[in-house]
Amino acid sequence: MDFFVTHQTADHYSGDCAVAFAFKDTINENRILQSLIELNRFEASEGDTLMLSQVDGYKTKRVLVMGLGEAPLSNKGFLKALKLLSSVMESAKVKNVVIPDINVDGYDDSWIQSTIARELKNASYKIDKVGIKKEKNTTFLEAVNIFSKDNGINDIKKGVATANGMALARELGDLPPNICTPTYIAERAQLLASKYNLKCEILEESDMKTLGMNSLLSVSLGSAQPAKLISLNYSNGGKEDPIVLVGKGVTFDSGGISLKPGSGMDEMKYDMCGAASVLGTMSAVAEMGLKVNLTVVVPTVENMPAHNASRPGDVVKSMSGQTIEILNTDAEGRLILCDALTYCEKFNPKVVIDVATLTGAVIVALGKHHSGVMSNDQNLADSLKNSGMSAMDTVWQLPLDDEYDELLKSNFADMANIGGREAGTVTAACFLARYTKNYSWAHIDIAGTAWLGGAKKGATGRPVPLLTQYVLDQIKS
Repeated sequence: MDFFVTHQTADHYSGDCAVAFAFKDTINENRILQSLIELNRFEASEGDTLMLSQVDGYKTKRVLVMGLGEAPLSNKGFLKALKLLSSVMESAKVKNVVIPDINVDGYDDSWIQSTIARELKNASYKIDKVGIKKEKNTTFLEAVNIFSKDNGINDIKKGVATANGMALARELGDLPPNICTPTYIAERAQLLASKYNLKCEILEESDMKTLGMNSLLSVSLGSAQPAKLISLNYSNGGKEDPIVLVGKGVTFDSGGISLKPGSGMDEMKYDMCGAASVLGTMSAVAEMGLKVNLTVVVPTVENMPAHNASRPGDVVKSMSGQTIEILNTDAEGRLILCDALTYCEKFNPKVVIDVATLTGAVIVALGKHHSGVMSNDQNLADSLKNSGMSAMDTVWQLPLDDEYDELLKSNFADMANIGGREAGTVTAACFLARYTKNYSWAHIDIAGTAWLGGAKKGATGRPVPLLTQYVLDQIKS
């Protein structure tokens, strides 16, 4: 889909379809359009739509009137309208659409332009079925014309780049686990490096063993797929220390010896969405050419049961030298992340943010709306919350108190890898916090937001918008 900005008005645009936003009990400036709205008894309630043909004053073939409810328009109402707009345009087979100026309460034109571009581009994503050749031009939209009072081309490019990063994250998440293996993720990272001239390093299991990453390697023992530790470096910010993003990359999580229930296990291919999201963020940042230094680190493994797999009761030594009693092999994400977080120290990071589908407990706590965030730096947590609100990809902060950390005590090692049934999301973060004492760090648990199940099964691309906005906000500050 091609996005471009023009400074003409919708009245003079010749194309397929123009959008006309309408508020309840508000008179439209176009009298002919207003008379048609009244003739069709269109109330302009939130979610109402009306498709009109050959409206005088418009050179487009059709005009889609979208109800926005009571003014002023909130950010959430605007997002709902864009999602509905995508659906209506697809069903109406609109190829070329004109989006007029619109005011969103509390947000400037820059935010509006980038959000329109991101949401409509993201709506064009389609899951590719395995083994079926993808047809050309399968997207319903071919062009979107976004009108702005000033030159909003950079804002539109920002939105498109973010959506492209989301598409990469969604594609990797949606691929079946027999295709999207640790080796495959490493290959995609190399392609990303080649496309944007990034520095790429891939550690093999022998390299990790030399570094003492026994915690990470304990997870891949039962799998025929070798583990990989991937790092990508984007250097365009001078001598600034890099922002480091770490993404959990368990390409399939059976639970290991602590085997998961069979129902819904197919969705455990999404246990690498943390890895997918940091790669998607790198794609977005590199496409925008931002003046920043960004590093992503992806520990990626497959967790399978086998005669040589890790057992509950095993004790392993992490790269940091701390020992871990493995009480549950299904708490494997933290076992690969802890070594990756220790490895991050070599980059002298400005901040480290890890992203992981880590706990089912976060879904119980927050559902599918907010991701959970915990941090050893309140300023970093606040920045992520603010960036999430701006990107409409929100996080909710959970505590990280010493009382929770005490639940990780072990009689046989420095710590256990689980802390019991209570506060599972928090104790998982407490485990990771033991490996992040030397830098500013935040942990984002996306187990509830990274994908949808049921009839809408598929990756969401979250939290690429949040992470991309966070990087943008650091440049502004």
